[in-house]
Amino acid sequence: MNIKEPKKLPYGNADFKSVRTEKNYAYVDKTRFIESLENEGDKNKIFIRPRRFGKSLFLSMLEHYYDINSADEFKKLFGNLYIGQNPTPLKNSYAVMTFNFSSIDTSNVDNFRNSFLGNICNSICRFLDAHKNIFSNANDAVNQIDNKELSAFDALDRTFRMAESAKIKIFVIIDEYDHFANDLIAMGSILGDDFYKSVVTANGLVRDFYEKIKVMSDSGIIAQTFITGISPVLLDDLTSGYNIAVNYSLNKQYNEMLGFTRNEVNKLMDEVGIKKDEIKVDMEYYYNGYLFHEEAENKVYNSTMILYFLKQILENNNLPKNLIDPNLSIDPKRLKRLVRNARSRDILLQIIKDGSIVSRVLEKFPLDYLNDENYFISLLFYMGLLTIKEPCLNRVRLTIPNYSIQRVYWEQVRQLLEDSSQQIKINIDLLEDSINTIAMEGNIHNFIDYVSKNAFSKLSDIDLQRFDEKYIKILLLSYLLLNDIFIPISEYESAPGRVDIFLQRNPRYPQVKYEWIWELKYCAKKNLKEFAKKRKEGLEQLNQYITSNRLKNRPDLKSALIIFIGKDKYEIIEN
Repeated sequence: MNIKEPKKLPYGNADFKSVRTEKNYAYVDKTRFIESLENEGDKNKIFIRPRRFGKSLFLSMLEHYYDINSADEFKKLFGNLYIGQNPTPLKNSYAVMTFNFSSIDTSNVDNFRNSFLGNICNSICRFLDAHKNIFSNANDAVNQIDNKELSAFDALDRTFRMAESAKIKIFVIIDEYDHFANDLIAMGSILGDDFYKSVVTANGLVRDFYEKIKVMSDSGIIAQTFITGISPVLLDDLTSGYNIAVNYSLNKQYNEMLGFTRNEVNKLMDEVGIKKDEIKVDMEYYYNGYLFHEEAENKVYNSTMILYFLKQILENNNLPKNLIDPNLSIDPKRLKRLVRNARSRDILLQIIKDGSIVSRVLEKFPLDYLNDENYFISLLFYMGLLTIKEPCLNRVRLTIPNYSIQRVYWEQVRQLLEDSSQQIKINIDLLEDSINTIAMEGNIHNFIDYVSKNAFSKLSDIDLQRFDEKYIKILLLSYLLLNDIFIPISEYESAPGRVDIFLQRNPRYPQVKYEWIWELKYCAKKNLKEFAKKRKEGLEQLNQYITSNRLKNRPDLKSALIIFIGKDKYEIIEN
């Protein structure tokens, strides 16, 4: 009997040829979308997805499919894939020119200019080196570029003239077209908004590049372009310089073009030899949930998140210590920078408290509009911090995609809280010890007392205006994340009802003795008449939870009603 050798995971590998020809890698076949894209009437396309969603590997696939130089390898690369069995008329028809703007230096004006122009020169040199068999004078052009005898834009012109003379059509692929723009927006580069406008408006450096691509496309020398990024901000600001591309990001039929569906994840697990019973957590809860059209059939996982998760299981025979790939974690400073004003902060808190928000998803918007509500919400969507849940008349309800992203929001709330009050200082050791006590001794008093005295009681006047049960829950969750022995779940469904906070033991720490359910209530000091009512209501809810089929007869499960009175008093009633 032949035992099939498990395949390897292509984690961190965005080279299609390498994945298909080396080391027995597993590959999730997305080649059917080549056929769909080619059947579209538009030859210039833009496709936007959040970070690490598989964009670069998809572009590498396009490059090898369309480039003339890959024709001899077509069967090896594509033979057993969908497109290998259903090739299109344009396969291996072009000389493919690729640009990747992910490494542009935005530290100062000179570095940006040199980095952007240098990137163009390097891309042209790679293109000419790869196509020496087509362009007889390619070496001369490369030498002139290396010796700085040709500027970046002169080198582009020279290359396009060479292609025209050789009667070769060019397919231009641009990866992370908006990276420098997102860097300026999110990281607060010293270049600032004025510099950004100067390079994307008339006669600006970036505008000039895209205008040249447009001119060559209009002339037919460039036959097709395919551009990817993570936001449409730059797209709008380049409108008059590059107004020929069609944005396919929100089209229903391309919902699954990047990322993995549940069926694709199951197939991937089979190929690499992971059995379902080895997965001791709910992958869908942690990583799934992305929808890019309200009528799309399947939600998709962030592909890099899934590859990271499965890689840890294969290598360590255990769940990853960090549920979120460190390479994917969103820098709190980046998200903080996006919260540019009080209204943005209010929107962020509303999303966290309610779990969703109703808005339009805008296909493009200029940098100047990021302070406006719909534009800010749309940016969160494109960054992968929100996704479509359902249609809502002429808008959509957007929700937090999964637990991994929910943690990002909770951590941001703590950051905002600490920024709003210089009196709030965290003693990590004390907090971790108090959470360990919850887990091993079944005592929540130390934790609640610490948060009450060192956080809640020091809230600013602005934060006090928001103080209610939902806000309390968010703040508690944000502090619980400082220790990873629990996986805190908000609104845990117990049937009937939803538990405010369910402290589930992290599967990595089976020695944790107790899990917890917390019901939270809040009484303003000026409304203490409500206290008895809230107490009675909370105890009834707790009793419903612990007697439900899902939670009853659990000796390792403890429960508590926690009633906060104003910002500096509380009462704990354990059931």
